Amino acid sequence: MNPANSAPLLALTPGDPDGIGPEIALKAWAALRDGETRFALLGDPARLQPAADLLDLPRPEPVADFAEAARVFQDAPPVIALAPSPTGPAAALASIEAAVKAALSGAAGGVVTCPISKARLYDEGFAFPGHTEYLAHLTNDTAMTGARGPVMMLAGGGLRTALVSIHTALRSAIDTLSVERIVHTATVTAEALRRDFGLESPRLAVAGLNPHAGENGALGREDIEIVAPAVERLRQAGIDAVGPLPPDTMFHAEARAGYDAAICLYHDQGLIPVKTLDFHGGVNITLGLPVVRTSPDHGTAFDIAGTGVARADSLIAALRLASELAANRARAAQGDAA
Repeated sequence: MNPANSAPLLALTPGDPDGIGPEIALKAWAALRDGETRFALLGDPARLQPAADLLDLPRPEPVADFAEAARVFQDAPPVIALAPSPTGPAAALASIEAAVKAALSGAAGGVVTCPISKARLYDEGFAFPGHTEYLAHLTNDTAMTGARGPVMMLAGGGLRTALVSIHTALRSAIDTLSVERIVHTATVTAEALRRDFGLESPRLAVAGLNPHAGENGALGREDIEIVAPAVERLRQAGIDAVGPLPPDTMFHAEARAGYDAAICLYHDQGLIPVKTLDFHGGVNITLGLPVVRTSPDHGTAFDIAGTGVARADSLIAALRLASELAANRARAAQGDAA
């Protein structure tokens, strides 16, 4: 048996049932069915059937557990049904909860999530800014070694960016920026690069906040008073970090060759370069949790749901990366145990 095929399957959540999640999940299965990256969907097989009909793919196969899913994966998309089976936006949350439980128990190698609609969930009383924060909540009582996340990382086009602030207004991101938040984000990122990405000596580049990283204070003092001290503290902790770097010159190809991940200070600073380099294949990764988690770097696309035109590139990349991260994390755990 191929060792990769003896590894636990990934738990894939279909996302919002009215979005493109079901379609791209089945397209991903069709692309990966004969390879080493395998998964089981967690949800209602009946709600996936319209997407299978639309795409002319095999009927989703109800299975009892991940072991059975592994046996049927090449022939049909395996689906572990939830009981009871919720409807609407609640179905997305139920599948996320089930996927996290499976990963925590070791039944699944990691969690991959299709897009949810935060606006629809907010209408249902959802109290979290997004997937990232909700996953942290679901694993909050779980012990883990190292610095605790969540930290959002985006990867694509040969670039990895980790975010100090995520789903918050730009003014709030600036007002709440601190040495401690930068150090925490960078520490979680460095540990994840070693454990999950298999990089023995990760190199970090910390972006500046202001144009030209502040021009020695002429364009703002945050880079002198917050970012530079954070970088110095990281160096004192043994982390290979440089910065603050001018954000407008740190993402071209020659600059990217000098680091393994960029620490970005707010949402768009990190997402714009990744999406520019690889709009269709970018992956969202949650660092610093006891479970591996990735997702496609796009939304629910309600406007094209049900048409069959949604591209699965980003989800396929997310599944492949999750499989790789899970394998690296397992090897790191074995090394620690030895």
